Amino acid sequence: MKFTCEKHLLQAAVSAASRAASARSSIPALEGLLVQAGANVRITGYDLRKGIYQTVEADVSEPGSAVIMTAKLLGEMMRVLPDGMVTVEVADGGKTTIKCGMSEYSFMSLPESYYTELPEADYSNAISLKQSELAGIIDETIFAVSTNESRPVYMGSLFELEGNRLTVVAVDGYRLALRRAEVSGKTESARFIVPGSVLQDVARLCSKGDEAVMIDLGERHVSFSMGDTVVFSRLLEGDFLNYRKTIPENFRYKLGVSRGEMLSATDRVSLVVDETVKSPIRLTFSDGVIDFKCNTSLGTARDICTCTGDGGETEIGFNGRYLRDALKNAPADELTVCINSGSAPCVIVPADGNDGFVYMVLPVRLAK
Repeated sequence: MKFTCEKHLLQAAVSAASRAASARSSIPALEGLLVQAGANVRITGYDLRKGIYQTVEADVSEPGSAVIMTAKLLGEMMRVLPDGMVTVEVADGGKTTIKCGMSEYSFMSLPESYYTELPEADYSNAISLKQSELAGIIDETIFAVSTNESRPVYMGSLFELEGNRLTVVAVDGYRLALRRAEVSGKTESARFIVPGSVLQDVARLCSKGDEAVMIDLGERHVSFSMGDTVVFSRLLEGDFLNYRKTIPENFRYKLGVSRGEMLSATDRVSLVVDETVKSPIRLTFSDGVIDFKCNTSLGTARDICTCTGDGGETEIGFNGRYLRDALKNAPADELTVCINSGSAPCVIVPADGNDGFVYMVLPVRLAK
């Protein structure tokens, strides 16, 4: 095998694929990257749960059998090599030489036979949407994905497809984040759960333009194809929360707020809360105003936020970080805050009445 390509292209592919290589594994090959050279060069990382591969334009002078190169070593080489054209040559027996300018490295690679078989994807029945839109959906829900390993099903986001409508839901037991979007392609109904760590990689690899991402669902895996990059993952198994029954439909009070104003007030009163002092912030919903208070051993903070409507002097306690996350990620400047009582969930939706997103935050019990 022998090929030549631009250093920055090869470095980008190695960096992307390395996200899926195992940092430490009982199977040494999984700590490496599978390098294949045919019409172009493909770099693959796979840890048995998720995989990433990226195709790179290259001048392949000698196609040959794929080999496995250590991910960490290859990544460091790409980082320190000078800019320019990189030549990679693998001789019979696995001796590998990488040259760029006056720099040269030699090391041994493993044969492809040591690598685990990769799942295949068929995109004939895939759905598609803009990469920028999918990245936005992930960024605006990922904060609610659970980190509690005792409930692995909630360490991912639910993808629910009905017709041409995609709904993505994340929940961690204290809050819920939901986003909806229109998609094209496959119209059959489907429900599957994608690990949060995989979605973070997908969001990072999505472009900010109008290029499409293809999502293909297999029996046990899901694949996201973004141009020259593909991310595939094993699905999480288990029963996900029935979010339709969990989100209240009727509310006693609905108040219109400016997202920025309410977020700023939340930030200001949260200054007297830290990791060791986790007192809730108190919100009192009144006629035309929301009063924010927080009293901890560090000090006392108070602020107000104007609103439209009357909250009936309802007082609710919130974890400041949870409320802030919902407000920070809501993709609208004007919001409707829906409440019933001090012990019922608070639901945040768009003020214009569309159903593009829903955020729900559970209250914290307040000391009398």
